[in-house]
Amino acid sequence: MKDATQVTDQKQHMGALAGKRGLVMGVANDRSIAWGIAKACHEAGAELAFTYQGEAFGKRVQPLIESIGADFMVDMDVTDDAALDEGFSKLQERWDSIDFVIHAIAYSEKSELTGRFLETSRANFKNSMDISVFSFIEVARRAYPMMKENGGSLITLTYQGSQRVVPNYNVMGVAKAALESTTRYLANDLGPDGIRVNAISPGPMKTLAGAAIGGARKTFKFNEQNAPLRSNATLEAVGGTAVYLISDAGAYTSGEVIRVDGGYHVLGMPQSENL
Repeated sequence: MKDATQVTDQKQHMGALAGKRGLVMGVANDRSIAWGIAKACHEAGAELAFTYQGEAFGKRVQPLIESIGADFMVDMDVTDDAALDEGFSKLQERWDSIDFVIHAIAYSEKSELTGRFLETSRANFKNSMDISVFSFIEVARRAYPMMKENGGSLITLTYQGSQRVVPNYNVMGVAKAALESTTRYLANDLGPDGIRVNAISPGPMKTLAGAAIGGARKTFKFNEQNAPLRSNATLEAVGGTAVYLISDAGAYTSGEVIRVDGGYHVLGMPQSENL
């Protein structure tokens, strides 16, 4: 049997997004899920633009986007309406339309990603919901005028902590549940204009965001040992799923949460050898 990390054949995606243009939001470094998606979209023929927040992240993102031949990036704070308006205005000056947006943005104070959910503060709850959920609505609202004539695809990222309790995930589990519901409502609103809205739910991954969650290494190892494929998802696998959703092959998929977690979500208990 092939190792699960070898299952995704990148060649099958070549050319699937030729002629399409998209905005990728949320790249932090080369281990970001957003970067895995960006690379897959680039390899499939898409032309890409990127956002970042603040000079420090901008310096990290620039060498990455240059490595795939992209040259457009814009500073965009998703909690600031004026910054969102300005960012999308600059994007529209470059392209009169876009075919997809990758929304890979979420946040919680690291101090509240350990211990009990009961201890969640009001301030962090509001901030987490604003950045992790409401930003997707704001982005969709601004992307809509650039998609409504030709249709398009909006993709966000979620996690199984939205549906089941994951130790230390806390307020982010509640935020991801709200994000999944938001995905369904946006799919219904935008469907008549041919705009599809979906969420991808990878299992635990070794990303900057994932490392902020208490017990991240244990969670990663546990999922790897118990998932039916005995492996966590790779960036390439998540990227391939995004390519499918953006491409013509995904033309009738909308309002979905697609799990890319090695099958872990089907389990009711650990594998017998790990009991």
